[in-house]
Amino acid sequence: MALYLLIHRYLCHMSKESLKLSILDQSPVRKGTTARQAILETTELAKLADQLGYSRFWVSEHHNTGSLAGSTPEVLIAHLAGETQRIRLGSGGIMLPNHSALKVAENFRMLEVLFPGRIDLGMGRAPGTDRVTASVLNPSNHFKEQDFIEQLDDLQHYFHDEGDEVAGTTTGRILAIPQAQTVPEQWLLSSSGQSGLFAGYFGMGLAFAHFINPFGGPEAVEMYRKNFKKSTDLKKPEALLAIFVFCSEDPEVVKHQQALMDYRFLELEKHGRLSSLGYQDIKDVAYSAPEQERIAHNRLRTVFGSPEVVKSRLTKLAAAYKVNEIMAVTITEHFQDRVTSYELLAKQFGL
Repeated sequence: MALYLLIHRYLCHMSKESLKLSILDQSPVRKGTTARQAILETTELAKLADQLGYSRFWVSEHHNTGSLAGSTPEVLIAHLAGETQRIRLGSGGIMLPNHSALKVAENFRMLEVLFPGRIDLGMGRAPGTDRVTASVLNPSNHFKEQDFIEQLDDLQHYFHDEGDEVAGTTTGRILAIPQAQTVPEQWLLSSSGQSGLFAGYFGMGLAFAHFINPFGGPEAVEMYRKNFKKSTDLKKPEALLAIFVFCSEDPEVVKHQQALMDYRFLELEKHGRLSSLGYQDIKDVAYSAPEQERIAHNRLRTVFGSPEVVKSRLTKLAAAYKVNEIMAVTITEHFQDRVTSYELLAKQFGL
């Protein structure tokens, strides 16, 4: 009953204040296409999202997988920001252990100088790849939690020109160049509660990856809020949730896309990789009882259906998380279905 009353109050509030929608794009390489086409499609979607009224457009960092073309968010963000006018562009995320904190600070300071007030730095702890590839990306990566915390601390110094004096050098403090008058919004990505605590401690935004872990999100976000300490850049806690979304007025299209996602989840769990497949490749696959249980679990990571169904489910999720922003992740066999899904979603929420 308490949960019902909470959701009811939130829905009444949301009727007065529209839910903000954003996009996380992973630049999927669809069957029969190339990485270049995947990036061109990402570019087209960013321009569409800008026109439709979406709040943010984030791109991801993945390595050593041919089915996803997005490996360097900082490069892609620069291109997308030049192709759009209003929408915030960001990383979802920079996998911080793969990089030096100084280089990340300089990359995003440059972006902020080029596009002031439009850049988000979303960061994660996961490697965005396998351990071997992560070790090649950064040979000094020891996958330790303390290292990640120190990187976050270093970033704050670099963004605010507070670098420590370096012994034995003639340069004094190490500054992240170019120096900028504004700082990109900083967000931590989390699929558990730990990074939420880090986000609260450092006074950053929190993006909870419901599309990775559909359990414990509202509790993690609430813990983040309780432990939030205001920072130079963020005075009060700010959170959003990210989830796989697909919206269509054709029930058969929804059915096909859901079947493809079911298969992709299992493929990733079994083999640690994703293939570029179409519905015809998997429509006759028979699943064992344990696999069907995993499919039921994984469907909690998705919201698929008609525009009305999707809006209802997303609004209830936002109420459970007590957030006013949802970030949609949409991967489809056909690009036009991806476009249509985002158009229908924007129309349904009145962007």
